[in-house]
Amino acid sequence: NTDLILPPSAFYLKGRERANRVFHAIRPGWADGVQAGDIIVGGQNFGMGSGRPVGAVLRECGIVGLVAESINGLCLRNCVNFSLPGIDCPGVSAAFEEGDVARIDFMSGKVENVTRGTTLQGKPLERLLAEIVMAGGVIPMLVQEGYIEPESTEAKAT
Repeated sequence: NTDLILPPSAFYLKGRERANRVFHAIRPGWADGVQAGDIIVGGQNFGMGSGRPVGAVLRECGIVGLVAESINGLCLRNCVNFSLPGIDCPGVSAAFEEGDVARIDFMSGKVENVTRGTTLQGKPLERLLAEIVMAGGVIPMLVQEGYIEPESTEAKAT
């Protein structure tokens, strides 16, 4: 749940300091073992709970994707908004052990356990959600489409 992904003690921390608290209550030091490019394989209703910015904090850890038996809808949208794709794939939690190598095609829903040589079929990522992920997240997409102005980096004299 989101309380375990991003505990209240990490709310006001920044960057790596915040990322180091991910899953701390159930797996102290978990973030230290994450390598850039890792994917999370989860169980039922992964990410249930509040609208905490789990997509942002998982990205800060180096996670690039999520596949689970089922992903809570609010969590999925939060992840997508920060350019972290995720798909539902029944049977996935039993098909992987920690350290297995995964290859996931989020557009087709194909989930491969490269280590074991097995393949599962998950639910493909919806087209609009995939477009948000490919744009770099919801804010970059809105900037690209002209709905919002990019953040100014110029200092203004008053």
